[in-house]
Amino acid sequence: MKALTRKTTRTVGTEPWHSYAWQAQSLLLAYPDERFEQRLDLADRVAATLPGPVARPLLRFTTHAEQTATAQLATAYVATFDHRKRCCPYLTYYAHGDTRKRGTALLRLKQTYAAAGWRLGDDELPDHLAVVLEFAAADPGAGARLLIEHRAGLELLRLALSDEGSPWASVLESVSATLPALAGDEREAVMRLAADGPPEEQVGLDSYASPVFLPDPVVGGPR
Repeated sequence: MKALTRKTTRTVGTEPWHSYAWQAQSLLLAYPDERFEQRLDLADRVAATLPGPVARPLLRFTTHAEQTATAQLATAYVATFDHRKRCCPYLTYYAHGDTRKRGTALLRLKQTYAAAGWRLGDDELPDHLAVVLEFAAADPGAGARLLIEHRAGLELLRLALSDEGSPWASVLESVSATLPALAGDEREAVMRLAADGPPEEQVGLDSYASPVFLPDPVVGGPR
């Protein structure tokens, strides 16, 4: 992605520390590759500067990751995010499934990024949570709106990871702590999605690969 200049003015609806929280969360939700230890160290140092409800779950994850071999984490990452649909990290999936409407939602996200000067790689889908968080870190106002727009999916992912006993549930708990408390209609949206699941129509996604077959995104700073 192209480098973006971090905004120095305060954005309505966000706090200055939101950018750092979202960047740290993005680093920890990326695939644990050979650079993961560096990302982990940075996220650990950032977490120590954040408010308690955001920092504590992040530090739970970093403590676990520091005590786990990177190869073991990578295996768990694939087993969790690639092989369990209910733990899908692609946010538009929760509302639209693999339908034509999801294709439109993905295009909207790409257009939002492009308007901010970002260009996604060909192997990246714009709705992967790590990518959305990275964007939010660089453009807090627009990023916060995207996260709130996909709040129901975020909460479903958090609950699914928690049910699985996944260490990444702590990272999702930290993400939720950066957002406003759930309003009544948002709670209803979460309950509806949990009850009904995403649509199953398999059309309209010719220009996007299925998330199951995508290579793991490499995130962690503008590219």
